[in-house]
Amino acid sequence: MAGSRVPRQLFLQGVAAVFMFAFASLYTQIPGLYGPEGILPARRTLRPQGKGRWQQLWETPTLLWEAPLLGLDTAQGLELLSLLGTVLALGALLTRQLRHPLVYLLLWAAYLSVCQVGQVFLYFQWDSLLLETGFLAVLVAPLGLPPNHKQAPQGRPGGVSPHEGLPFWLVRWLLFRLMFASGVVKLTSRCPAWWGLTALTYHYETQCLPTPAAWFAHHLPVWLHKLSVVATFLIEIAVPPLFFAPVRRLRLAAFYSQVLLQVLIILTGNYNFFNLLTLVLTTALLDDTHLAAKSSTSRRKRMPSSWPKALLAMLTLLLELAVYGLLACGVVHYFGLEVDWEQHVVRSRTTFTFHQLSQWLKTVTLPTMWLGAASLAWELLTALWRWVQVRGSLRKLCAAVQLSVFGTATVALFLISLVPYSYMEPSSHGRLWTGAHRLFSTVEHLQLANSYGLFRRMTGLGGRPEVVLEGSYDGHQWTEIEFMYKPGNLSRPPPIVVPHQPRLDWQMWFAALGPHTHSPWFTSLVLRLLQGKEPVIRLVQNHVPSYPFHQQPPTYVRAQLYKYWFSHPWEQGQWWRRQWVEEFFPSVSLGDPALDMLLRQFGLQDKSPPRAGGSSNTLSQALHWVRKQLSPLEAPALLWGLLGAVGAIKVMQALLGPQSLPRTKEEKHKPAPQEDSVAASKQASPAPNISSGSQTPRRKKSP
Repeated sequence: MAGSRVPRQLFLQGVAAVFMFAFASLYTQIPGLYGPEGILPARRTLRPQGKGRWQQLWETPTLLWEAPLLGLDTAQGLELLSLLGTVLALGALLTRQLRHPLVYLLLWAAYLSVCQVGQVFLYFQWDSLLLETGFLAVLVAPLGLPPNHKQAPQGRPGGVSPHEGLPFWLVRWLLFRLMFASGVVKLTSRCPAWWGLTALTYHYETQCLPTPAAWFAHHLPVWLHKLSVVATFLIEIAVPPLFFAPVRRLRLAAFYSQVLLQVLIILTGNYNFFNLLTLVLTTALLDDTHLAAKSSTSRRKRMPSSWPKALLAMLTLLLELAVYGLLACGVVHYFGLEVDWEQHVVRSRTTFTFHQLSQWLKTVTLPTMWLGAASLAWELLTALWRWVQVRGSLRKLCAAVQLSVFGTATVALFLISLVPYSYMEPSSHGRLWTGAHRLFSTVEHLQLANSYGLFRRMTGLGGRPEVVLEGSYDGHQWTEIEFMYKPGNLSRPPPIVVPHQPRLDWQMWFAALGPHTHSPWFTSLVLRLLQGKEPVIRLVQNHVPSYPFHQQPPTYVRAQLYKYWFSHPWEQGQWWRRQWVEEFFPSVSLGDPALDMLLRQFGLQDKSPPRAGGSSNTLSQALHWVRKQLSPLEAPALLWGLLGAVGAIKVMQALLGPQSLPRTKEEKHKPAPQEDSVAASKQASPAPNISSGSQTPRRKKSP
């Protein structure tokens, strides 16, 4: 059976990388979003209410309660947590010894602390997904040193502890919930674009931050857009159950389909770290055998040595073909695929009704939960079998304790996750065990399990709404205030900013979908621009001289609503075209009664001045110095620089690694897995099994 040691290490490295990007991206925006002169000062969110310390920490779980003990205000505490999170994640990414449960617990706690005060700028599904994934990383991370630094402590081949596969199974379950729910909600929302298979004819130009490739994708033929929507439904709804297939080639096919979807999204849209995090989750579908990719091993497996194995291989192949055939027939039937040979196109349409979808969803929601439960039960049985094989009474006792703790945690998290998963089908949600509901409500604020459903409805069917801010000194001559990333200038190409998330630009996109009163923070943004606050200006233009009012703040600020479309292929020198719709925010100035009324209405009047005394603190001065050094860098450049540094260090490690590891212990281990790992596993001889610890761990899985 193929093990999962290498995929687990890839998962832990991936989670560390995403944490690094998330913390570093947020760090660059803290002064403008949460500082004393920011849009939504963070100090307003943490006000003691006379409760006990531990009760206060449980109800609002954030380490920022302790910031005053360090002489820092809340915004400075945010900066400290973001810097420490970036450095700690970078260390876990580069150093195997730092991929420890305690390190991931600190990363998770730091990001949870940040989200507690992040307000609307941290209300995104990928922030919740990162928290849930980060907590799973705490359970997946090995308790001790890696096997090539420490010999097998449990008496198992390769040092594999019996419980190691259980938490990693939760990653696969999370990936299933994310993808399946994201596909289902597109249809349950009754969005006409999804039902008409025309969503992608709008998506590329109406998404928040498109890339240059989105312009080219937008101009593809309509029939190809509709066929791509069909493929999206196939990958998000029909394929995820294969994550739990007993045939590993089916799981690998599911893996590559998910990777294809995420890569295409990355190429055409700037979705920060979300798609990277989803790719990290797909590592749960891999195994050591596939990642080893040894041609000799593959050839031996293609030629079974006995007729029972040959028969099993034939039955497995027939099962695979049956599954692929069923998927193909289902797609053709439910989406009416027809080839028009004269026009050289593939026509598609939705052939089922919303009522039929609702009945189908009622039928499959509970069975998918039972599918997850059955898969988890198999993992538990596999873990028990491994525990039975542990030798030595003391080792067996330690393994039993670990298996009990991690098994209980895995089952509890699975039960908790059923509650948000069932939100997509109300009747199934009501039939869940009441104990699961109670357990979920107890820990809901920790975001250990969340509901997901991306791109529920397609917006901007008549053109993407875009808010354009304008400033003026006299109220007659107006100058547009152009943002760094969101569409504005018609001749400027869409940027590539992944994995950075410009959170103000994202909220500007949401603000355009309704009146400004639905986005109270927008009034605060207008106020800060009238005041000429540099931290907020840097969110708009990091290079301050590029900001049109950098010498003197505008006297008046207003906002206009436009509809934007991608330019036509024959329009040279332009990426966008636009049309004015209406005034979004009226012209206001400092002291304007209308502005003051809005600030009072939304509770944005800041009557509590910043706490004095922090500036003389040594730690505060150090944070100020770091900020001064990094502020000239644009956030994408900073993140790409981190990525380049990681790549360079990894290359150096690969080049110098063999020369720096001349230990006799490891010299003894290396020949066995490279030459005899397959034969050794067949003969079950103790020495080769132990020596193959770092390459082919014995994790019991179905073929």
